[in-house]
Amino acid sequence: MDRTTLIAVVEDDPEIRSLVCGLLAREGFEAAACQNGTELERLLSRRRVDLVVLDLMLPGDDGLTICRRLRAVSPATPVLMVTAKGEDVDRIIGLEIGADDYLPKPFNPRELTARARAILRRTRDVHQAVNLPRPGTLRFAGWTLDAGSRELIDPEGGLVELTGGEFDLLMVLATHPQRVLNREQLLDWTRGRSADPFDRTIDVQLSRLRRKLRDDARSPAIIRTVRGGGYLFAPRVERAAG
Repeated sequence: MDRTTLIAVVEDDPEIRSLVCGLLAREGFEAAACQNGTELERLLSRRRVDLVVLDLMLPGDDGLTICRRLRAVSPATPVLMVTAKGEDVDRIIGLEIGADDYLPKPFNPRELTARARAILRRTRDVHQAVNLPRPGTLRFAGWTLDAGSRELIDPEGGLVELTGGEFDLLMVLATHPQRVLNREQLLDWTRGRSADPFDRTIDVQLSRLRRKLRDDARSPAIIRTVRGGGYLFAPRVERAAG
């Protein structure tokens, strides 16, 4: 990562906002301080933002509202949601509306930077990817998953919006078809070895993926649940050169 990687920090507490921006700057990122959603929208209108660190508890429009609005206008921009709340429901709602990861307050500064780096690696920051060969395209059950553009195309040719985390999870599943993958493997491959084994992110993202793939939750044909084992990507996958 270098100074061309821009991270927006949306936090209403000026002391915390300054501390987080300073921490990210020391780690080699460019950090932009935003007091609220309005300032974030202004920044997005001027710059391409690589990651948004978003506080859940904000006056006025809270983090959930801002995340939902961001997903509508910029679905590919990853979001790390920071919350002081301990209830799982708040984190699950955040993941449901498109946050890629969450971090509870108070947090260790090293964990914040580690989570940020992990998200940026998963979303293949364009500044690092420009010199890499274009990955191939995967086709399954009428769907097309383009690893280069990070896009999912439905059988009718329409674009299906995926968050960064959803895309990475689908890519892992589609590149390991007809193989049972447990939650620990999915967490490891999508979020890194520092992931909490009790993290429910995978479950939420799998549920969202099934809806977007029109996969019947009661009798899924694409992403099947294997009792006591994990998950299996059932369709035959064809790989085409990019």
